[in-house]
Amino acid sequence: MTEAVRPSGPAVPSIRSLWNAYKALDAGASNSEEDEDKLARRRQLWMNLSESLGTRQLLLNFQSGRPVLILRPPPDLVNFSRPRWPIECEVISDIIQHIEWEPPDPEPFYKPSGHELTPIPSGDERGKMVYCTDFAPKHLYFTCSCVGGSRDSTRSTTTLVKPSDVTLEFESRFESGNLQKAVQVGDYDYELTLRTDMYTEKHTQWFYFRVRNMKAGVTYRFTITNLMKRSSLYSQGMRPLLYSERAAKENRVGWQRAGSDIRYYRKCSQNIAEKNDAAISLYSLTWTLQFPYDSDTCYLAHCYPYTYSRLQRYLKQISSNPAVASYCKVWILCQSLAGNAVYVITITSRGTSQGDVRNRKAVVVTARVHPGETNGSWMMEGFLDFLLGDSDDAKVLRDNFIFKVVPMLNPDGVVVGNYRCSLTGRDLNRNYKTLLKDSFPCVWHTRNMVERLMAETEVVVYCDFHGHSRKNNVFMYGCNSRGDASIKLQERVFPLMMSKNASNKFSFKSCKFRVQKSKEGTGRIVMWKLGVKNSYTMEATFGGSTLDDRGGTHFTTGDLKSMGFYFCDTLLDFCDPDQTKVQYCLTEVSALLRKEIKRKMSKNLVTDGNFSLSDLETSTSGSNSSDSDGHPVHLLHQQKGPEKTPFKKKKKKLRSRRERNRFQLEQVRSNTEAKVLESSTNTIDSSLSHKSIDGERNREILVGEQRRKWQLNGLMGKSGISTPTTHAGEVSQATLWQGCKSIKVMKKKEDRLQWLVIFLYGSIQGFSTSVTDVTKTTQRSMDQKASSEADVTSFRSHGQNQKAHTTMMPP
Repeated sequence: MTEAVRPSGPAVPSIRSLWNAYKALDAGASNSEEDEDKLARRRQLWMNLSESLGTRQLLLNFQSGRPVLILRPPPDLVNFSRPRWPIECEVISDIIQHIEWEPPDPEPFYKPSGHELTPIPSGDERGKMVYCTDFAPKHLYFTCSCVGGSRDSTRSTTTLVKPSDVTLEFESRFESGNLQKAVQVGDYDYELTLRTDMYTEKHTQWFYFRVRNMKAGVTYRFTITNLMKRSSLYSQGMRPLLYSERAAKENRVGWQRAGSDIRYYRKCSQNIAEKNDAAISLYSLTWTLQFPYDSDTCYLAHCYPYTYSRLQRYLKQISSNPAVASYCKVWILCQSLAGNAVYVITITSRGTSQGDVRNRKAVVVTARVHPGETNGSWMMEGFLDFLLGDSDDAKVLRDNFIFKVVPMLNPDGVVVGNYRCSLTGRDLNRNYKTLLKDSFPCVWHTRNMVERLMAETEVVVYCDFHGHSRKNNVFMYGCNSRGDASIKLQERVFPLMMSKNASNKFSFKSCKFRVQKSKEGTGRIVMWKLGVKNSYTMEATFGGSTLDDRGGTHFTTGDLKSMGFYFCDTLLDFCDPDQTKVQYCLTEVSALLRKEIKRKMSKNLVTDGNFSLSDLETSTSGSNSSDSDGHPVHLLHQQKGPEKTPFKKKKKKLRSRRERNRFQLEQVRSNTEAKVLESSTNTIDSSLSHKSIDGERNREILVGEQRRKWQLNGLMGKSGISTPTTHAGEVSQATLWQGCKSIKVMKKKEDRLQWLVIFLYGSIQGFSTSVTDVTKTTQRSMDQKASSEADVTSFRSHGQNQKAHTTMMPP
C-alpha cells in the first residue's frame, strides 16, 4: 500500500478551499438539468486541484477533513500489440492459428524396420529450387525492428508453378516459421534446408513450415539436410508432427504424429571441397509422408508450435476475467531487443493485511528462454491453468505464496523462428550474469526481479521450463548443496516427489545435479548462487515417455500441460507443514545415492577409489552453447572500424609446473567430497532417528501409497508454510545403509592420499629432496602395515615428476 503524505506549505489553503467547494456541490439538491452543470464544475475543480498539486504522479485524498496526498497507482501498461520483427524479415499477412486436440489413444513411437533409406543429397544443381528466402540478407547483425516485418519486398519465393503441376508449394514467412530453401529432387522427393538462428551460422533443430498443392495417397519424401546435432530422438522412434486444416475444420483433428521410413544420419557430401573445408559436421533427417486430402493446407513441425501471439491471446483472456484479475496481475517486465513486451505475471490472493502478503514466501517460474523449445510453453500454460483455477489446492497455493511468472523470456527468438538464440546471436541462458542490460534485457531484468524479491522474502523454488532433444521423459537439473551437512541432498527431494506424482512421465533417474563451469551463466546456477536453494531446470522431451503404462508413446499437448499441474501438486507436498513426505523422500534419496556409490566402485570406474559427488553423474548438457557465448553480435560488428579493434578471445595459457601441481592438489581436495558425503548422509540418518513420532507407522503408510496420489493433510490452509527441514522425525531405514563398504575402501586409500598431499605441497613450496628423504619423513605418520615399496609406487603413480631421481619436498 502506498504511504500517505500530508501536504504542507501555501498549497494547503488553496487545496482545502477547492475541496470545500467540491463538497458543496454534493450537498445541494439536484435534478436532471443541474446534474450536467455539477458534473462540469466537478471536472473543472479536479483540474484546478491537479494544477495546485503541480504533478500528475500524486493524487489528493482527504482523511478526517485533512488533505492527504497518495501516489497515483501505476497505469495499465500491458499492451498486446502485434509482434515486432527485424526490419529485413519478410512476413506474409496470413493469420495462422491451430486448434488444440488430444488423440483418443497415445501415439506410439516409430519402430525402425532396419531397411530405411539413406538418400544421397543431390543439391541445387541436380534439382529444381521451389522455395528460397534469405531471412536476413541485408545485415550481419540486428539493427532495428518494425511491427509486422517487411512486406514491401514480400515477393513470391517459389518458382512458377502451373495449375496442373504437382509440385508442392512451401511457405514459412510467418511467426515461428523456419525454412530457408526447398529443392525438388524427384517427382515427390524434396530436400529442405533450415534457416540457422538469425545472425548466427548454427543451431538448426526447430522446423515449422506450410505445404500446399499436394495429392492424397501419394508418398512424399522430405529430407532436412543441415541439422547439427550428433544424436536425435528421431533415432529413438520420434515422429514429426502434421497438421491438416481440412481435418481440423471437418473432423476437429489437430496436430498428430505422422511419417514412416524415418532415419537420422550423418550427411555424406558429394562435394570434395565441401568435405575438406567444412568445419561442422551436418546431419540429415529423412521421412516419408502421405497427406490425407488433395489440395489441402498442411503444416509440418518439430514440436507443437506455441507462438508469441498465442501467449498474448492467453494473457488477454485471463486479464479480462474479473474473478481471475482479483489475484492475478499481468505486467510488462521489460522490452526485448526488438521492442516486444516481456510479460511478468504476479499471482497471489489478497491478504487481510499488507503484512499478511509480505510474510508470504515466493516461487519464481520462467519458460521459453530457448525459443525452439515450445514444450516449455505448454508446460507453462498448464501451470498457469492450475494456479488460476478454482480448485482448493490452487487457492491454498495462492493464499500461501507469491508467484512471479515470466512465461516467455525470449519473444524475439520465438517470433523469427530461432531455435536457441535471441537477436543478439547469443544464448540467453548463458548470460544471466551479464552486465549488458541493453543487449540482454530479458534475462537482466529477470535476475534483477529475483534479487529484489529475495530482499523482501524467501524464494522457496525457482524453476525454468525447457525442452530436451536427446532424452525421453521429463526430468530436472538441480544444484548440489554445499556447506552445512543438514541441507545435504535437500535439492533432490523436489524432483523425487515429482517422479512419485507423475510416475509415468517424470524420470528421477534422469535428473542431474552437477554445477558445471560451462553452465555458470544459466538461470538455474545464477539463481542458486543468489541464494535460492531449490533452483531447477525442468526438461521435457520432444519425444515421449518410456515409463510404466506410457512407455513407447509420444507426449501430447495435454501431457505437457499435465506437468504444470504436477509441478503445483508437488509444491503442495514439498511445503506441507507436515514434513513426513519430505523426510521419507530424503531417506530414500540417501539410500539411492549410497547404492549408486557402491555400483560405481564395484565396476572399478574410478581406479584409485577417489571421486567426488559430481563423478556419479554425467554431464547435464542437452545442447552445447559454448559457441554462442561472448559479446552480442551487433556489438562485435559495431566495435569494428578504422580506429577500433575487434574483440578477441583470450588464448588459453599453458600451465607452469607450479600451476599444474597446485591444480592437482585442488583435485585431491575435491576428491575427498566422497568421504564428506558419507559423513553427511550419516548425519542425516542420525537426525532422522533422534525424534520418534511413530515414524515406522508413517513409513509403512507411505510405502503403501507410493503409486497413489498423495493427499494433503489439510494443514496448509490454516497454518503458515514452512520450508522443508531435515530435522523432523522419521525412523532411519538402517537396513538400506548396511553392507556399504565405500568408507572402508576409502580408508584403505587414505595412505595414498597422504603421500600425494605431501608430495604436491612440497612441489609448490619449491624445496628439493630425494625420494629417500620423502620416505623417511613420512614413514612415522603412515600405517605400519603398508610397505615402503608399495608407498613409493603409489607416490609415483599420483603425479611424480618425470625426473625420478629428485622431487620437491619441504625440509
